[in-house]
Amino acid sequence: MSVPPDLDNRRASILGIPLWGRVVILFLIVVGIGLIWFMNSWLSERFTDATRNRAELRLVLYSGNIQSELQRNSVVPLLLARDPELIVALREGNFATTSQRLIDLQGEIGAASIELLDNSGRVVGATDRVQLGKNRSGDQAFVDSRRTSDTVFMVKELDSGGFGFSFARSIRVASDVLGVVVVDADLSKFERSWAGFADAVALLDSGGRIILATEPRWRGRSLEEALALRDAPSAIARALRATADWAQTPPDTFVRGEAVLQSEVRVPFRGWRLVSFTRYDSVRERVNAALALVLTGFALLLALTFYLVSRSAWSQSALFQRESQDLRALNARLQREIATRLRVQKDLAVAEQTLAQSAKLASLGEMSASVSHELNQPLAAMKTYLAGARLLLKRKRTEEALASFQRIDGLIDRMGAIARTLKSFARKGGEAFAPIDLRTCLGDALTMMEPMLRDCRVLVVRTVPPEPVMILGDSVRVEQVILNLVRNAVDATRGVNAPQIDIIISQGEATNLTVRDNGHGIADIDSLFEPFYTTKVAGQGVGLGLAISSGIVGDHGGRLTAMNTPEGGAVFEVEFPRYHAAQKDAAE
Repeated sequence: MSVPPDLDNRRASILGIPLWGRVVILFLIVVGIGLIWFMNSWLSERFTDATRNRAELRLVLYSGNIQSELQRNSVVPLLLARDPELIVALREGNFATTSQRLIDLQGEIGAASIELLDNSGRVVGATDRVQLGKNRSGDQAFVDSRRTSDTVFMVKELDSGGFGFSFARSIRVASDVLGVVVVDADLSKFERSWAGFADAVALLDSGGRIILATEPRWRGRSLEEALALRDAPSAIARALRATADWAQTPPDTFVRGEAVLQSEVRVPFRGWRLVSFTRYDSVRERVNAALALVLTGFALLLALTFYLVSRSAWSQSALFQRESQDLRALNARLQREIATRLRVQKDLAVAEQTLAQSAKLASLGEMSASVSHELNQPLAAMKTYLAGARLLLKRKRTEEALASFQRIDGLIDRMGAIARTLKSFARKGGEAFAPIDLRTCLGDALTMMEPMLRDCRVLVVRTVPPEPVMILGDSVRVEQVILNLVRNAVDATRGVNAPQIDIIISQGEATNLTVRDNGHGIADIDSLFEPFYTTKVAGQGVGLGLAISSGIVGDHGGRLTAMNTPEGGAVFEVEFPRYHAAQKDAAE
């Protein structure tokens, strides 16, 4: 007797689920368990690497801060050793104003303390007047600095348990040692800033000794000794730790009984190292959150599977077709939007170049009146010299007449230099970059600004290296940036007694151009580089100079930053990538 097909189908179903549907659901459960296990391991490793990378980035930032602080303080002894006032004070033994001068310098450079020692080691000038009269002849810094003409760096353990960092240099006249200047660097402030984070951070010297740490009891010890200083965990703590760490990679070490990641970077100063310890808590929380999402998605998938197995094949096919059509329509719409965005970006690039050239020509027109006045003065002088030369020739005084002609020749060269500078500035900058000397760009820009600076009675102090400072760029666009910064500085110093602009070119890992004024500062520094933002009255500016300058510097691979100084005024710093000869050889 044969069994009807519908009876076989009923026997093959439990709770209304077909046999093939149960197989699919069982397969999904097995796959889900394996997926959860795999996702847990993969996410733990990925988030651990991400946490370690963030810790290393913070360490790089900390390392840069330490290096910057040490470099800034290392220059001070060299400058003070050449200070004429300190040399005269040591020679004559008159130190009435020495301490006050050191206090003023301390406020400018931000050093922890500055001391001036005479040849016998007695403190004759100090920012901390309590130290006056003390004898430092036995200090290692005093002894070592007298033996060499270079700056000596010392790390000294303090009675308070911390470490002091100082730079010392002897003050010499010819081969005679007049005294020693000692500058203490304040690195303990970094400990205070590091303590605001959950990580433990330590700075080690070349011998492996901890000299800065967020954990005070670590100072003066090696890293192994410092990590060994922890309370013994209880049995309950060990059990909780074992259950908490089952699903994550083994920790690098433990700090205060907690599992941590250990990260390390090199500080480019005397073989120092910077080490941080980051807790695993955030890693576990992120992994659990991701796993919760995966479990939720898997549960939804199972629910959808239960629903789909009860549906017929034709309804599934129709659903997939509708979804496919929607996706194709969405893809076509996205393609159109992408094409529109590309066209808009091209139009914006063209508009930006046109706007930059317009702003440059507007600046050129603004300066034309003062430059014409600058040209009228040599013309008037030439007329006077020609009249004098004619009279001298009539009197047979040819040598004196020749001197007048030489002066006229010099005036002609000056007028030609002004005309050439304006002509080069008026043209559009090319797209091809070439090696240029930043000092030349600064000189040409100041030549164009000379009438305005003289009319406004602004003192410009230039500090540039004696050797060429080469960068890869467009000289016209770089001059436009310098002109915008100097013009803004001139406007900022209007109404200030003794207006002054300091322009400094320095070169290290990068090439820096700094423009500092003693004006009223920047009111809204967050909106400074936004287009059309300006603090000038109507008719004096449209607020595009700094926005254009920032774009030009960005095109050169650099960056433009601004800040207010504590003593008043503003500082603009332009950083360009340094040009090396190896780049030229590679290009060729």
